[in-house]
Amino acid sequence: MNSNSMDSMKHSHLSSLILVLLVSISLISCVTINIYFPAAAAEKVAEKIVNDVLQSGGAPTSDTKQKETNDQGQLELKHSSPSYSHSTQALLSIVNFIIPVAEAGQANISIDSPKIRSIRKSMEKRQAKLAPYYKSGAVGFTNKGLIASISSKSLSIKQKSTVNKLVKAENRDRLALYSEIANANGHPEWQADIQKTFAKTWINKISKGWMYQSNSGKWAHK
Repeated sequence: MNSNSMDSMKHSHLSSLILVLLVSISLISCVTINIYFPAAAAEKVAEKIVNDVLQSGGAPTSDTKQKETNDQGQLELKHSSPSYSHSTQALLSIVNFIIPVAEAGQANISIDSPKIRSIRKSMEKRQAKLAPYYKSGAVGFTNKGLIASISSKSLSIKQKSTVNKLVKAENRDRLALYSEIANANGHPEWQADIQKTFAKTWINKISKGWMYQSNSGKWAHK
């Protein structure tokens, strides 16, 4: 192979690396925008917890099967050739630095903490007691990710007291759950977005006939 051909190959390889560098920089720009709240990850977490809680009370959910996909693209660069120029090696070093940073920026949401597990267990134990009141329409799901007593006309004095205690305890756990998920992931500012995500998920997953609150605040049957 003559020197002109070798120079041409090196130039082509260098051009490819420059293109990879530009793409990597663009990727980091996108990640920087999206890292503040990973909505897709939050939805998966919410669906997992809501399904587990509702099913623990014997209620079927609208959709319990979730597809697990891996959306992380991997870029492999081989730089074993000793013939690379100093500029090429410098570009390789930059790319190898940028790619891990971009991958790290694609935030996930972890729910694996002792406090979160404790809250989930408490909610799951309570669902069997709440289920009859969901079915009767005495208790419904609010548009804020909480529950509320809607109608107590058909309830006895003892049942009214029970409902009030259950609603209070459930809402305390739910608020603690939203807060703890945000804190456990090092982003307390995510709490409001996490609560909104759960609010939509609760309503999407409840059984047919149960009461829920629309965005306008009106109560309706699912």
